[in-house]
Amino acid sequence: MWNLVSSIAKLLDKAVDGERLTPDEGLALLESRDLVALGRAADRITRRLHPENFRTYNIDRNINYTNVCSAVCDFCAFFRRPKHAEGYVLERQVILEKIQEMVDLGGDQILMQGGMNPELRIEWYEELLTDLKQHFPQVNLHAFSPPEIHALAKLEKLPIRTVLERLKVAGLGSLPGGGAEILVDRVRREITRGKVLTDDWLEVMRVWHQMGGRSSATMMFGHVETLAERIEHLDRLRQLQDETDGFTAFICWTFQPDNTDMAHIPPSGSAEYLRTQAVARLYLDNIPNIQSSWVTQGLKIGQIALTFGANDMGSLMIEENVVAQAGTVHYLTLKQIRAAIAELGYIPRQRNVFYELIDEAPPVASPSLPPAQAVVY
Repeated sequence: MWNLVSSIAKLLDKAVDGERLTPDEGLALLESRDLVALGRAADRITRRLHPENFRTYNIDRNINYTNVCSAVCDFCAFFRRPKHAEGYVLERQVILEKIQEMVDLGGDQILMQGGMNPELRIEWYEELLTDLKQHFPQVNLHAFSPPEIHALAKLEKLPIRTVLERLKVAGLGSLPGGGAEILVDRVRREITRGKVLTDDWLEVMRVWHQMGGRSSATMMFGHVETLAERIEHLDRLRQLQDETDGFTAFICWTFQPDNTDMAHIPPSGSAEYLRTQAVARLYLDNIPNIQSSWVTQGLKIGQIALTFGANDMGSLMIEENVVAQAGTVHYLTLKQIRAAIAELGYIPRQRNVFYELIDEAPPVASPSLPPAQAVVY
């Protein structure tokens, strides 16, 4: 036992000192039961990367423009097959009204995702983006995950780059990291059918980054994957980031099983969420930001996540439909998000998708950073 504890301590010291972990070392940390030591080490790395006396959040709205999807994902309670009576495509005016409501609350971005709807051609997406930018030129359109882009390219028989170039000209601002789940083909084949596999998901991001675009990276865990496959997912992201430097942030969350075809899988608890996020911060040495996932974990665990490697509280998320369909509904007000950050001794600051501060600096003297705890294993 002592040798194991000593070995984990050395790995944590290695990561805190800025040395890169190997996949085997990452797995050893993920298998470690010392949650407190993992959290302390992750927090030390976050403080090194973000020594500033503030922590961030943003205000956006998740607009699901369609729930029609040609893929079948056993973990998804949101999608409807083509021609299903409950399938929808939002009217343009409805989308515009949703954006206006978000702007009125001080937001500067929409997260727009949907299913892989085979009836929507590329011209529809171009017209949508152009219309939204004409009405709201100040709003960033963070839209269309890699599975949507890949499916659209296949539908149109066009190269990924051509599709992305056309959407960028129309107003696409950045790509969300949705649809990653676990970037291991064994897992993807077990829980989805008709959906992009690992290499193609990464290729969409690679091409977007090569075009100068930025995106987020995500992971949904706690279903059929092994711990080694979680590390493989992180490693694939780290490799692409070495190549392109296009990911702005990483967000992970636990699978929400209710109302899905995988409802028999016991949900992962908060400790597993915090452990996995902490290891992600230790392993992803080239992705600058980690977002808390209060949407699936609730206020208090979302706040604790800011001491387990996260430097960002995520979004106010005026609207959320996908996770809610799976029975998990956590809603926070802007006051609660700011208070959660302030209670930890940090100044809450609003940022955009590129992690640029967009609020006014507080007029009073900034509080000092909360003291860092020593890494004790």
